Amino acid sequence: MIDFSSENIILVCALLLFVAVVAGKAAYRFGAPALLLFLGVGILFGLDFISFRSLEVTQFVGMIALCIILFTGGMDTKFSQIRPVIGPGVVLATGGVVVTAFVLGGFVWLLAPAVGVELPFATALLLAATMASTDSASVFSILRSKKQGLKEDLRPLLELESGSNDPMAYMLTVLLVGMLSRTTGEIGWGTNIVLLVVQMVVGTLSGYAIGWLAVWTINRINLANKSLYSVLLLAFIFFAFAFTDLIRGNGYLAVYIGGLVVGNHKLTQKMPMTIFFDGFTWLMQIVMFLLLGLFVNSDELLQPEVLALGVAVGVFMIVVARPASVFLCLAPFRRFSIKARLYISWVGLRGAVPILFALYPLIAKTEYADLLFNVVFLSTIISLSVQGTTVSGMANLLGLSYEERESSFSVNVQDEVKTGFTEIQVNEGMIGKCLKDIVLPENTLIMMICRDGSYFVPRGNTELLRGDKLLVISDRDDELAASYKNMGIDEVMKLR
Repeated sequence: MIDFSSENIILVCALLLFVAVVAGKAAYRFGAPALLLFLGVGILFGLDFISFRSLEVTQFVGMIALCIILFTGGMDTKFSQIRPVIGPGVVLATGGVVVTAFVLGGFVWLLAPAVGVELPFATALLLAATMASTDSASVFSILRSKKQGLKEDLRPLLELESGSNDPMAYMLTVLLVGMLSRTTGEIGWGTNIVLLVVQMVVGTLSGYAIGWLAVWTINRINLANKSLYSVLLLAFIFFAFAFTDLIRGNGYLAVYIGGLVVGNHKLTQKMPMTIFFDGFTWLMQIVMFLLLGLFVNSDELLQPEVLALGVAVGVFMIVVARPASVFLCLAPFRRFSIKARLYISWVGLRGAVPILFALYPLIAKTEYADLLFNVVFLSTIISLSVQGTTVSGMANLLGLSYEERESSFSVNVQDEVKTGFTEIQVNEGMIGKCLKDIVLPENTLIMMICRDGSYFVPRGNTELLRGDKLLVISDRDDELAASYKNMGIDEVMKLR
């Protein structure tokens, strides 16, 4: 096997990234989660080629990756979309984690003796706490890679939940690890609950404040080298995490809230920064899943008690624990149909985050730490394999999906430009007309037409055909909206 610290490390890393990207392309073609393939590549290389078992490196890389993933997820989430689902989203992200942890913990505690392991209830609860949150990396990557819309505001709800429930699971995990390792054993449950609430509040306020500071700084610093804006924002991300943790808040929550604030305000060089963080996030996801795959010992996964507990926990989580927490937490919210609740239950994917949290017992050297890690790893693979491959199929089966129209045009202009861009498709009343016959407000132009995949700049005598898509630029948004209504155009895509 190749020593991970040898002089061949750069070659090995390049090979790993190349194989992971190719595997991701194959995963997309066959409908499998790309992140599962990244994990598989890491396991495959760990079998025969690379020896890697560094807890500290794995945890550190995972922490950095999770900060980037959460921030980018928040940055890409429009507040206008999540506003209608903030209530149920917050309840799922907090109460849902607690309910899942206790339901699953009780099951593990009762089941463990049957497979020859006597787990204390606190240890069983620790295992459940590490798995109690849905994984933001998995949910973001799968939902946003599918060209499929979801009814009942399900997509923003699932993204809000997965992006904001990691802090609760993290705090439960750290709390239980501390109790089991006797570092905080003298502190009562009441005090711990208060500390947990304080971490949530401090994390939220700190993330909001640092997000605003990032927006204010970036819009006023006027850097000559535009590439440095992305570096500056990266510094704010790590500052938000570290500073919030320093003042006893939850750094992961602060990073996500900061991303929401930054993403929902006008920002200098916002488009280049969005592109940078999109690519950087994918890199972090690949590296994180590869490292986790390399770290796991495949021989330990095949031990009878690990196989029995791992499969049982994975199935119970999908069939019982997750649905129980969803239906209980959403009981006060009547807007969601039974089918919607079933779908939310099904898309409770587990991914890298539970595996990362399962490293904490290993670092603290708590009893049964190795067993917990291997069970969580195996259960995560089951979740990604079963739930991750059926995200679209389940939405179709429940009648909750619709075809999401994809924009034919991409617009990249400075935020200082106040002009609006919209995309419309020629309807029945416009077919056969010339462009000059279309009545539009002043200061409005049809800049480009997309016809059968080809693009061209039109003239006044250009005849409009069925299926044509028009790129319209205008300074009169309200008047243009009225014109669209008069022409019978209901579906208008705003490009900025």
